[in-house]
Amino acid sequence: FFFFNDTATTEIYTLSLHDALPIWGGYEMLKDVGIPLIPHLGYKETTPLGQAEWIKFVGLLLGIEKDGNERFATIEKRYNELKELTADGKVKKRPIVFSGELRGGNWYAVGGKSFLAQLFKDAGADYFLKDDERSGGVTLDFETVYNQADDADYWRIVNSFPGTFSYEALKEQDPRYEDFRAFREKGIIYCNMKNTPFYESMPTEPEIVLADLLHIFHPDLLPDHESVYYSRLK
Repeated sequence: FFFFNDTATTEIYTLSLHDALPIWGGYEMLKDVGIPLIPHLGYKETTPLGQAEWIKFVGLLLGIEKDGNERFATIEKRYNELKELTADGKVKKRPIVFSGELRGGNWYAVGGKSFLAQLFKDAGADYFLKDDERSGGVTLDFETVYNQADDADYWRIVNSFPGTFSYEALKEQDPRYEDFRAFREKGIIYCNMKNTPFYESMPTEPEIVLADLLHIFHPDLLPDHESVYYSRLK
């Protein structure tokens, strides 16, 4: 099956065995099945709209090309409208934001040419690794992150924390987290994947993600927005 968001509802489309099967991994195991495989490489795109544009490919594959094209056109229009709110010096201050957590002694983040860095930029903020030329994952140690992000305004965290995530729970994971300004001043941007289908639907809704971040970074621009993916940790 294939997971696809149309303009109103999430639908599951079943592909018959003579159709090509889009997949995200596990190529070797599926080769013996005898179904032509099409790798879905949307995750490799370096812009939010680039990821969302794969909707057009999915629409073509499923015989609903017109629907896919119209859906993407709607997403693109709204995204660019929101992006324009922070363009050309329209915001007085661009906050600095960093991302990630320690895992097994390493801090996992993404480079300055990633879709996440672009998303922050479009939301009127600067990613702490914006000058890094990499577009994929970046492994850092705590000291390196602290040297570059100790005074950052916001800290983005996405995880699957069991129960209620809080500043106290974060501090229990590593007391050094409290040294970040974003921790002390309650500037953590959070999404709990146990409650929100983040990776399942976020790539096809960049305009909503952008609105979430705009509401956090520049609340005067979207004062009535209700958060869907990201909200400030309380």
